[in-house]
Amino acid sequence: MYHSNEKIIKNKVGLLNLAEELGNISKACKVMGFSRDTFYRYKAAVEEGGVESLLDKSRRQPNLKNRTDEATEQAVLTHAIEFPAHGQLRVSNELRKVGIFVSPSGVRSIWLRHNLACFKARLKALEKQSAQENFILTEAQVAALERKKDDDLACGEIETAHPGYLGSQDTFYVGTLKGVGRIYQQTFVDTYSKVAHCKLYTTKTPITSADLLNDRVLPFFEEHEMGILRMLTDRGTEYCGRVEQHDYELYLALNEIEHTKTKARHPQTNGICERFHKTILNEFYQITFRKKIYTTLDELQKDLDDWLDYYNHQRTHQGKMCCGRTPMQTLLEGKKIWKEKVKNLNLT
Repeated sequence: MYHSNEKIIKNKVGLLNLAEELGNISKACKVMGFSRDTFYRYKAAVEEGGVESLLDKSRRQPNLKNRTDEATEQAVLTHAIEFPAHGQLRVSNELRKVGIFVSPSGVRSIWLRHNLACFKARLKALEKQSAQENFILTEAQVAALERKKDDDLACGEIETAHPGYLGSQDTFYVGTLKGVGRIYQQTFVDTYSKVAHCKLYTTKTPITSADLLNDRVLPFFEEHEMGILRMLTDRGTEYCGRVEQHDYELYLALNEIEHTKTKARHPQTNGICERFHKTILNEFYQITFRKKIYTTLDELQKDLDDWLDYYNHQRTHQGKMCCGRTPMQTLLEGKKIWKEKVKNLNLT
């Protein structure tokens, strides 16, 4: 009596067992719908290699001539561990910079062979290597197209004419640090240039929302002889309230900044901030928390500032206005538009 849990060979095993039970090969073949020749082939295969030999074996052989050479494959695997957030198009472009030519589809084929096809799989590989070899991820300049996915699409477009025309602000929950508590990130993104500023807090209140603008954003734009005309936020309590009783609303009023609120229960309206949060989660937080254990907020803030400096000055952006330039390059080139359109508002 033969046994197998494989659905593919259950009928084949059933034919052999039925013939043994009935003691009549012809009758068993007639009941199961097989020829006698097929029965004897199955029986010979089982006697020679066991039940597993009944599995269909493909006669096609892989064409190794078309396979990527070993050095290129190793370079792709190394890049996947060092930069797990990069898509196949970006990996292809980055390797091309150092003289290694492999197509995006070739990158994906290599990922599939080594179970690194998705972002989570590459993160697990990074975590495993970090534990075994005390591996530390190095940040490098990235200049490539990143394939956009369906969940990155926002409904509608945000109209923006120049740097400072519209700033997008949102709150991002980072997580919990032992001995510190919950960590919230206040995020500002200039919708024209995509320049970003972030600061970490242990609470999300109107004071912390206004503090980001007062401490980071407005001084930055003043340094570049520009200002902020309007802010876009959601309808959270840290952003909305009566002007005379709400610190954030009062701060905007004192600095003559208009306040636009998103449609209720439509976070995609503030899609620029939401997309930035996905980027910072994939490229900074999920990586840095696997490399280092933080005990203070200042320590995490320092590493965040270093990453933001890289994001603003080195990481190219494929946004509508950036077109492959870094956010700072886009902002500096947009200063001329600011001066032309805002000179009559007496804000410079």
